[in-house]
Amino acid sequence: MDVRLSEFNEEWSAMYEEEALFLKAVFGDLILKLEHFGSTAVKGMVAKPVIDMMVIVLDIGKVDSFNEKMILYGYDAAGEWGIPGRRLFRKGGENRTHHIHFYEQGNLEIARHLIFRDHLRAHPEEAARYSSFKEQLAKQYHTTVQYSPAKKNFVSQMERRALEWHKGIKRN
Repeated sequence: MDVRLSEFNEEWSAMYEEEALFLKAVFGDLILKLEHFGSTAVKGMVAKPVIDMMVIVLDIGKVDSFNEKMILYGYDAAGEWGIPGRRLFRKGGENRTHHIHFYEQGNLEIARHLIFRDHLRAHPEEAARYSSFKEQLAKQYHTTVQYSPAKKNFVSQMERRALEWHKGIKRN
């Protein structure tokens, strides 16, 4: 898939909200909480125009029973897709619009994603630095197969800073 980066779009929040209503209608009481995360959730960030959504559930095993229904609604059911304990649904095919990440309550990935998002929201200079880095990579790498691994070390370093920042908040 080609790398598509876009300037921040105010519509991304509305796209999240609309999808959240749909998911609540489909999954009902299975959903404990929904979160918008990733670059589209950080005002001012350059991002692939794909809304990353986190759906926190009490029992991840029950999500699998919705695969056929979600496929009928036009989603691709990708299973764990490299992250144990996650269930991923993708919407939009080659012109993807949403990635829906399901996690069971207590999964460590939840905090990692939300702390990183909150850190970028609280530190616009870090968000700008990350945006600039992504733009540089997009000029070098034209497919997500190349682009995504190329940003891994940079993101890991930013995540470590975000965790330190979060620990500092908790101490105060």
